[in-house]
Amino acid sequence: VQLQASGGGLVQAGGSLRLSCVASGALSGRTFNNYVRGWFRQAPGKEREFVAAIFRGGGITYYADSVKGRFTVSKDNAKNALYLQMDNLKPEDTAVYYCAADARIIMSSVKTLSQYDYWGQGTLVTVSS
Repeated sequence: VQLQASGGGLVQAGGSLRLSCVASGALSGRTFNNYVRGWFRQAPGKEREFVAAIFRGGGITYYADSVKGRFTVSKDNAKNALYLQMDNLKPEDTAVYYCAADARIIMSSVKTLSQYDYWGQGTLVTVSS
């Protein structure tokens, strides 16, 4: 397993969750530091969509309009980790959340699902009203 996502669960609307994604194997160490890392989600019956991403190096962040101001993406290079802090959750945030990574993505493509080569297994977030 190269990317392992965790932290999903059931939460009431207005609550918070923190998702984690840890890289292992060939993606760990200095290699992962050079990867663009992102979060995507897929709700039942819908296509997988971009949520947030953090660029390599200085870590410029990107967000979908639907989560801007509520979600915060961050990384810890020492732990080969990616995080997604989700606050003020809404029922429409209910989905399986996936972490993803790729070394070759340019800034204009960070929101493009097909540009990511490495994917975690997904973690389910359910927000009740």
